[in-house]
Amino acid sequence: MSFSTNMRFKFPILAIVLQIVIIILFGVFVKYDTHDHSGPHNSTHEDNTFLNLYPLFQDVHVMIFVGFGFLMTFLKRYGFSSVGINLLIAAFGLQWGILMQGLWHLHGGKIEIGILKMINADFSTATVLISFGAVLGKTSPVQMLLMAIIEITIFACNEHLAGYLGASDTGASMTIHAFGAYFGLAAAAVLYRPGLKNGHENEGSVYHSDLFAMIGTLFLWMFWPSFNSAIADPGLNQEMAIVNTYFSLAACVLTAFAISSLVEHKGKLDMVHIQNATLAGGVAVGTCADMNIGPFGAMIIGFIAGIISTLGFKFLTPILASRLRIQDTCGVHNLHGLPGILGGIAGIVAAALGAKEGCSPTMQGAALAATLGISVVGGALTGLFLKLPIWGQPPDQNCYDDSIYWEVPLEEAEHENHYQDEHGKMKVDA
Repeated sequence: MSFSTNMRFKFPILAIVLQIVIIILFGVFVKYDTHDHSGPHNSTHEDNTFLNLYPLFQDVHVMIFVGFGFLMTFLKRYGFSSVGINLLIAAFGLQWGILMQGLWHLHGGKIEIGILKMINADFSTATVLISFGAVLGKTSPVQMLLMAIIEITIFACNEHLAGYLGASDTGASMTIHAFGAYFGLAAAAVLYRPGLKNGHENEGSVYHSDLFAMIGTLFLWMFWPSFNSAIADPGLNQEMAIVNTYFSLAACVLTAFAISSLVEHKGKLDMVHIQNATLAGGVAVGTCADMNIGPFGAMIIGFIAGIISTLGFKFLTPILASRLRIQDTCGVHNLHGLPGILGGIAGIVAAALGAKEGCSPTMQGAALAATLGISVVGGALTGLFLKLPIWGQPPDQNCYDDSIYWEVPLEEAEHENHYQDEHGKMKVDA
């Protein structure tokens, strides 16, 4: 297969056309939400909803742009792409998400923009960023924009279906984390590269790249209570969502550290586990974050999440690569997929125990099953589309390498040429 990685025309044309289309669609469909405002200078308690929720929105925003971006910087030669393409996807996705989610909730033929719409748009973007982790280092910017278009469209449909079923998923363990993970894994399976089955010299990390990735972990860990509580009903439900997430994360950290030491040589800690598995408690408690499960219930969920996530990184990731032909670069199956399913199951159990009024365990189970089915089918079909050779994907030898799509600093380029010459390999000029 021949690869044309020159982005000079295909990427600018796609990006500009998409932005123009979005501007036109916003002009036709989008307006400010002014329902609670009786006048431009009047202020009531209801009017303050926007500003009351704005700090939570900013927390979610930091998670999307800083947390997810830096979490993926562990690859030693792919930091520009991890943070940069994360920014690209997120900036496009939040605009597209407003439209795709808003079309299900029109008022007089218009999408009314309020703070909750903005938070939900960030949520829709998170699904693509999770999927990005599964194909990190093996795709082009054009492919990622195309994935964002398709995935957010399917996500909005699935989210609407979950709402129609009456399922509760305030922190979106199912509709964001499980959906994004299995969508990305299905796409990665279709995009499988036999040439990378034995690994790649740039696939690993170095000391400073792992340290940068830990920055992403800490931002995500600190702000996860905001993520899980941002769209919860104000009052007690929102407070429970914050408290439950807080304690689930705390329990998850101790468990992840313990299991990492248990399974590694001489009881040493593995930075991959610490960067990722410590966050699994936030993912797993999402579905029942606003349910009356008690802080101890949240801790149990975090405890289990820390175990399954760490064991997943240690044992399941190699099995996925060798037997199922799924090259999961960031291990999204272990951070988002398995804990997302755990969250869905926890929601079913909590609903059966009456932890939230009007919540049916049957509908919780139906939403989880539908999410998994839709994400896998959608991801596989998207993978087939992205596999077309016209989208500028990198050849095997240039995967996990910024220099094919970025101008890299001279000293990095010199070091890279020297390193590759020592091994008798030619550097392909991007």
